[in-house]
This record gives sequence, structure tokens and C-alpha cells, in this order.
Amino acid sequence: MPNRLAAETSPYLLQHQHNPVDWRPWGEDAFAAARAADKPVFLSVGYAACHWCHVMERESFEDPASAQFLNEHFVSIKVDREERPDVDQIYMSAVQLLTRHGGWPMSVFLTPDGKPFHGGTYFPPEPRHGMPSFRQVLEAVRGAWVERRTELESGAGRILAALQDGGGLDLPSAAVTEDDLRRASHALAAGEDRANGGWGEAPKFPQAMAVEFLLRRHLATGERHLWDVADRALRAMARGGVYDHVGGGFHRYTVDAGWHVPHFEKMLYDNSQLARVYLHAWQIGRDPAHRRVVQDTLAWVLREMTHADGGFFSTLDADSEGGEGKFYVWSLDEFRAELGADAELAADVFDVSARGNWEGTNVLRRRKDADVVAFQHGATAEAVEAAACRALPTLLERRSQRVRPGLDDKVITAWNGLMIAAFAEAARAFDNAAYAQAAVRAAEFCRANLWRSGDRLWRTWRNGRAQLNAYLEDYAYLAEGLIELYQTTFDEQWFLAARALCDAILRRFRDPDGGFFDTSDDHETLITRPKDTQDNAVPSGGAMAATVLGRMHALTGDHRYRGEAERALAGVGPGASTYPTAFGQWLSAADFLLGSPAEAALVGGGDGRGALLAVLRETYRPRAVCAAAPDPAATHVPLLQNRPPIDGRPTLHVCRGFECRLPTSDPIQARQLLAEPSTP
Repeated sequence: MPNRLAAETSPYLLQHQHNPVDWRPWGEDAFAAARAADKPVFLSVGYAACHWCHVMERESFEDPASAQFLNEHFVSIKVDREERPDVDQIYMSAVQLLTRHGGWPMSVFLTPDGKPFHGGTYFPPEPRHGMPSFRQVLEAVRGAWVERRTELESGAGRILAALQDGGGLDLPSAAVTEDDLRRASHALAAGEDRANGGWGEAPKFPQAMAVEFLLRRHLATGERHLWDVADRALRAMARGGVYDHVGGGFHRYTVDAGWHVPHFEKMLYDNSQLARVYLHAWQIGRDPAHRRVVQDTLAWVLREMTHADGGFFSTLDADSEGGEGKFYVWSLDEFRAELGADAELAADVFDVSARGNWEGTNVLRRRKDADVVAFQHGATAEAVEAAACRALPTLLERRSQRVRPGLDDKVITAWNGLMIAAFAEAARAFDNAAYAQAAVRAAEFCRANLWRSGDRLWRTWRNGRAQLNAYLEDYAYLAEGLIELYQTTFDEQWFLAARALCDAILRRFRDPDGGFFDTSDDHETLITRPKDTQDNAVPSGGAMAATVLGRMHALTGDHRYRGEAERALAGVGPGASTYPTAFGQWLSAADFLLGSPAEAALVGGGDGRGALLAVLRETYRPRAVCAAAPDPAATHVPLLQNRPPIDGRPTLHVCRGFECRLPTSDPIQARQLLAEPSTP
């Protein structure tokens, strides 16, 4: 018989509906039951694509004895962290205070009023590797609750005080300066993993925000070494097993430092950010390899991650047929059976051998350059690349016949905003109408299904049901996507929608002491109101809010937007330069605001408009915004107003740093006006 999760929409929660554990969804009913029974709460947080979440479910939550103990002595709550980032953030902070590390599945024990007193992550069914078994943990917590209740509650109070103390910004603080940006970029360059590219050791995560910041600083300062560090990271990831060479897109991370063996789950949010940063690198360096990564990643999204009505799904699981990565790995025999004459060259290109490079099988990666493979096989580099290119569609077709990993098909507002931005930017960079259509359809999906009355949003949608009050990141990420979509289509409905979201951020999320809370002013009351300033796998809501408010100021001239962006940045200025991998989005927002953004207004239609538009879109200009309309007298975009065409011809008006240049209809002069001034 299904438990209480059967009525939920989250695929992760529904995965647990047949557990013998009497799971309850997060809500007042669960805590009321705990208070009535005077039992502690066991809170389990995870997500559908989490491998170790599945392992703990099989080992412990499907175990009748463990379930019986939980049901007798605890009220058990299951949470999808993707639906409830506020709950996840609060209690992950508590687990990190308790254990100095965190991860998923997250296991936390709470008082009936929601205060955490003990926690951890995965617990095995039997003691191993210095970890107690899950049953031992349950028995110890139960014993302490009965015998040392006062001590536990006192400890819970101290943890709550620490959470509340760490939730706010210590203002006033230093504004971000050009020196901060210089120190941050140089610290990133110095901290590079020169052997493998990127930053950090195993497990190795892509750092799209750090790479993006380095690209921006390279353009601003001309420092070549910043480009080199960024490019090495991008090349290493694209050649490694973290990238899906057959189907496109990136896995979550690798378990090694060399980008070889991935944790095979695929997340929409990772791929939206990585597609954009590879696109920006292509716009700067024009490397065809970067372009292929963008195109193949977006092709994967359209093929496997897009709802029939246009919204984008959330994640693909790491597991299939009970094994992690089984869908993605290959044997040499499979290569020979599928690829015929191309098999030997393709196998050498992608490091496929009879012995295997991971647990007796092969994770595809490119360890050798094509000219090296060519020399070893007595072929040409062109022949090697041709064989590899022919192999990939064949392998994709063969792989499509395998049992697929599980799909989390809920649509999350924030992540859709990020992917809308990726498609919109790629549409104008590649002049690709299909990408523009994908971005428009996703935006229309969000407007139809996730936009509530007025300026309010829902967090998630699945199977016709939208739910959960949206968070700061939902408003900010979607505003980012709609700003990019406006700059691609120049359809003013998207500008107006983005502006409404920015106004909602100021109205619903603003902290009077500076910055923004992660939850709205009418959100469910939790044990603390979260305000996470650190970027993680996705930008912090505050960082993206500062980003879109800065851009909205450039499009409107409304100083409210810039003022609040600068106030938010002031709260993280010193930390951003000291810990740049933790504040990449903040640093990019600061780079925009400090860089005297170019405000480009293209007015008029007819002959010559296309040439000016081509100049606007010919390269990556992160310190620029663009608006366009045939008739500036009939526009809602303030940047376009009172800027008439000159002599009836299409005209580009460019302002920068509160100064306007002479308008022009000449593409050569337009390019000069848009050129990025050097940073001293």
C-alpha cells in the first residue's frame, strides 16, 4: 500500500511511495504529528538523480525492520531538495556545523518544532569504513531522546542560534573595487590545477562561473594568461569522461581529478551554465571544438530534456538497470560490432580497449590528439577525425536501444530561466532560428504554467500541476533568461516580464540591511529565513539578482536597480576576492557594474539594420546590453525612447558611463563605439 507520498508530484518523492517507511511530505501536518506523539523527526533530503540516495533507499528504507523502527519512534519526512532549496539549505548548514561536511542523501534529526540536533549524510546498513549503521544511528538517537532529552534540546538551541547568526550579511562592508576583481582573477589563475585543468581535487566539479569570470576579465584587461586558464579548463572537460561524447551534455562531476570517471547524473542547471560559457569562449576564440560542445549539448536538451509544450526537464539519473553509468559505457567488442572499418581508429580516439579504463569497461574520453592517433595508425589526422565523427551518430543510435536512466521530468522555474538564456544567446551567436524558437517556447511555457497572478511565480510544474512558492533564484534566473530572450527577439513582452520580475525581487525579497533573502516576505515560516550568499552548483539567488538588476538598470536608467545591486555586492566584496571559486557570479556581476556597460539602442528599420545588428552580435560583449525597435516612439523600453533614427536610416545609439556618443549608421563606426575600453 502506498504511503503518504503517493499524492506528491516530485519524481523523487514518488520513488519512495512504496517504501514501508511511513513517509510524510514536508509540512505542518508532519510537525503536528511529531508534537502530538512527542517524537523526534527524521528528515531525509535527496533528489531523483542521486545515486547514493537510491542506495540508501534500497539498503535501509526498503528494509522492513528499519522501517518498523522508524515508524515506531520517529515521524519521517522526505524532501526533494530541488523542490525545497530553502529546507535543504537550512538543514545542510546544520549538518555541516555538526559534521564539517555535507552531501546527499542528507539525514537530519529534528525536535518536533524543527530544530536540528543530529545529522549526517549516507549511513550504511552495516557498520563500515568507520561509519555506524543506519540502525545504530536510529537506536542511539532514540536512546538519547528518551534519556537525555534536555541535553539534546539545549544542543538544538545552540545549532539554531548558529544558523541564525550566520544567515545575515555583516553590513556596512566594502564595495567591490577594480582591485578586488584583479585579485580574484589572479587568485583563480594561481589556483588552477595545471595538470588537469580546472580547480580542486577529486571529486572534480566543473566551475562554469569561475571560467566565465576569467573570460570577462580577459576581455576587460587583455591579460592573456586569464584566457589560457579558462581555455585549459574548457578543453580538459570537453575531452574527459565528464562530457558525454556520444549524446552531448555534461555529467555532474568526476570522482577523480583528471575528468575521467563521472558521477553519471546529468543536471539541467549544469548544462545551461556550461553551454553558455563554451559559447562565450567560442565567440572569443572561434575554436570549432567549443562550438561543437555548445551544439551537441543543446541538441541533447532538445532531444531528451524538453517537454512537448516547451519546458525543460530537470535531471537524468546516474543509474540504469541497477548500475551506475551502465547506459554510458562501452566495450571494445561493441565498438567493433557497431563501427566496422572505423572501429580501431574510433576506439583509439576515445580510449576504448579490451581491458577497459573503468571497472572492466570504457568511459569515453579523448586522451590523444588526432595527429598522435594518426601517426600510430599510419593515417592522416583528417581521417582520424572523420572516423570519430562517423562513429558518434552510430553509437548514439545503438545507445538509444539500451534501458535509459530515470528522468526527473518536473519543470523548475529557475533552471528553465538558465536554459532559456543559453538557447537565446546561442540563437543570436549562431544565427539559429531553432534555438530562438526553443527559448521562446520555454518562456511561453513558464508564462502559461509557472506564472501566478500578478508578478508571482510557482517553483515547479509536473503533469499539469504547478506548486510551491517560488524562491529568489526562480525570479532572478528567469529574469536573466527573459533579458537574453528579449535581446535575441526584441519582442518587448519579454522585457516587460523581466522588469516585472526585477520589481518583484525588490518588493518581496529585499533585506533592509542590504542584499536579498532567498525566500519571499510571505513564505512559509521556517526556523530561520535563509540568505545564502555563496555560489554553489548554481549561482546564489543574491548574485543573480545583482546581475539582472544591474542589466535592468542599463536598459531602463532606473537607479533603484543599480543601487540595490551595489548594496548586495557590498556585502560580499572582500569574500568574493578572497574565495573567487565560491563567488563567481558575484564577481561577474561586479565586473559588469564596474565596467561602464555599453548601452546600445538600435532604432529604425529597412536597409542597413541587418549590418548594424550583425556588429552587435559578432562577438561576446559581457559589458553591454542591447535594445532595438523600428519606431522608438512606440516602445516600452526606456533605453530606446527619445533616440530617433538619423536621416531616416537605421541608427545605433551607444552610451557608456552616463555619456552618450554620437549616433551612427555606419557599421565600422558602430564597432568602434562598442569596443571595450581597457581596464587600467
